[in-house]
Formats: sequence, structure tokens, C-alpha cells
Amino acid sequence: MKLPKPPRTLLAALLLVPLAALGPGPAPATAAAAGSADVEVFATGLVYPRGLEFGPGGHLYVAEAGPGGEVVTPGTCPGYTSPFEPYHSALTARISRISRSGHRTTVAGGLPSARDRFGDVLGAADVVVRGRTVFALVAGGGCSRGLEDTPSGIWRLNRDRSWTVVADFSRFLADNPTAAPPDDDFEPDGALYSMLAAGRKLYVLEANHGEIDKVSPGSGRIRRVLDISASRPHSTPTALARRGSHLYVGNLGSFPIQRGASVIFRVTLDGRHQRVVATGLTAVLGLAFDGHGRLYALETTTVDNDFPQPQTGRVVRVTGHGLVPVATGLSFPTGLTSGPDGHLYVSEHGYGGDPAAGRILRIRVG
Repeated sequence: MKLPKPPRTLLAALLLVPLAALGPGPAPATAAAAGSADVEVFATGLVYPRGLEFGPGGHLYVAEAGPGGEVVTPGTCPGYTSPFEPYHSALTARISRISRSGHRTTVAGGLPSARDRFGDVLGAADVVVRGRTVFALVAGGGCSRGLEDTPSGIWRLNRDRSWTVVADFSRFLADNPTAAPPDDDFEPDGALYSMLAAGRKLYVLEANHGEIDKVSPGSGRIRRVLDISASRPHSTPTALARRGSHLYVGNLGSFPIQRGASVIFRVTLDGRHQRVVATGLTAVLGLAFDGHGRLYALETTTVDNDFPQPQTGRVVRVTGHGLVPVATGLSFPTGLTSGPDGHLYVSEHGYGGDPAAGRILRIRVG
């Protein structure tokens, strides 16, 4: 099936495509990833899981995009009509906590979730936990999704399980355009995808406009660190990790998917210096360092195709001699983190198919 306004960025193809185009539905939740003897199902019952991070007590926190809503929510941005309208939006995204035994509980719901006309969803994209404070990166809000009063940005969880917006990215993106945003797939409220903490700041990677931004959560001030679009237009940056004084960024690339076209580049925390550290990757959605300082990348699909294909995702270790496969046969994976036990954890079935098929995989690495 062809998309209505090609060429499109792979992010749009990945998160905003007709479900039928993604091929067969997800495998049963009891099955581990095909071709990966060291992969096991850790938790099930998640709704389009995306970013994930370990918090106090060894609990795993997961951002879930949610199912969207049932009522049509026309966009309200002045002079703009989204190619993905009409959206069906509601406050149905959430943050979940997974116990060390794999039991899921809801930390808090009520976050914006927007299902587009193709049936896919933007919602909670990532999560950061610092002590007792939970920050959610929300991609499903803003005027383009008919949720003008609930913007895309960083939301902080309060003690009564309500949320406070601490950084309004819908407004920031409107007031601070990048040098080379996309044409056909431009979203005023962006496509926030990855977030991490460094010191007292939060760093956010936005994929649609192409930028890294730094947020002071106390004041809500947002400052651009790097306009990626200026040097790498339409690269769709999505994956973010940190080691020492450097950020590591992985990208999805453009549509249609081209095997080996994605890269990982390293940039200083001030955004002044960057260089490519790995090439030959495909459709990268996650990066993580383990306790030994080894870098891993999550490829959501690894085949030349118009759309991501099931059971073609994988995790690779990035070495000075190339890419070493660690887990293969993954279906629509969206997030990657390293656990305190030394193993890797992956969000799987984060888009496409049955919303309730989302799950977390544990990958045992030596």
C-alpha cells in the first residue's frame, strides 16, 4: 500500500501508517523473539510501549502511547492542516511500573494520546525517574491533534497522581523553528521521542523538526542544544543515550527504508562538536550503554521495504569492528535500556496491530 504523500519520513511511516501495511499481527505474548535464545518475555499487558527506564528499587518504568480516543478531535493550529487528520484524541496515555518479577501496575494515566487516520498513535514517548520524581515525555498533545490545552512536552507527576506541564514544547517548537524541517510531514507539535537526564537538566530529542533541546525542569526553560536538521536534514533522529560528557544519537532515516542507511553520531553536551561513530545501521529507535560501557542499538526493522516488517527488528552491539547481533526476530520494537542486573530490556509491539499486545523483553547479555 502506498502512502498518500510520498516521500515521507520513516518516523511517519513507522508511527503513522495503515496497520494492514505492517503485515501479520503480533506473535503470541508467550513467545520470545524468533532466533534469539537469550531473549525472554519479562512483562505483558502494555499499550504501545515506547521509552523505558529503571527507577528506585529496581522497578522498570515504561511510557505507553495509549489507544487514543473515540471522538474526532480536529486540529486547531492556525493555518495548518495535518496530513494525518482526523485525529481521535483523549487522555489515555500512561506511565507503568514493572516489578522485578514482571508485574505491571499503573503509575498514572491521563496523558494525551492521539490516534491518526491511519490508526496509529502518538502519546507518552519516554520517561525519566529521579528519586521520587517521574517525568513523562508526551508527544500526543497540542493543537495539531486537537488538544491545544494539553501540549506536547515534559509532564511531571505530582504526589496526588495528577500531572503538571513543566516544559511546553508545542509552544517552543512554534516559536523556534529549525533550519530544515520536513515539508509534507511537518507537525507543528513535533514528534518528541527520547529523553534523558544529565545532572539537573533533561535532554530531549525531537524527530520531526530534527533537534536536541535542554530543559531546566524547575523553571521549565527550554534551550536548543543542536539543530540537527541544519547538518543532517530529514534524518529523523530518534535514539538518545549519554556517556560522560557526550550524547549519542541514532536516526531512523528516510522513507522507504534503506538497509544500512542509519548512523550513530556523538555530540558534546553543549552541542558544539559532533562526529559519526557508527554506520551501517537500519531504522534505529533506541540506544543504551551497559555497565561495562558497551553501546547497543535497537533497529526496529532491518529490511529494504516501504514499511517496517514483523520479526525483522534486532539489537546489535556497536564495536570498533562493526555490528554484533545480540537479539534478532523482534517485532516492532520501540525502546531500549540497560538494567541493574546487567541485561537489556526492550519495548516490543510498540506500534501496529493489537494495542494490548505490547510487552517488555529481557535480553540476557554476557
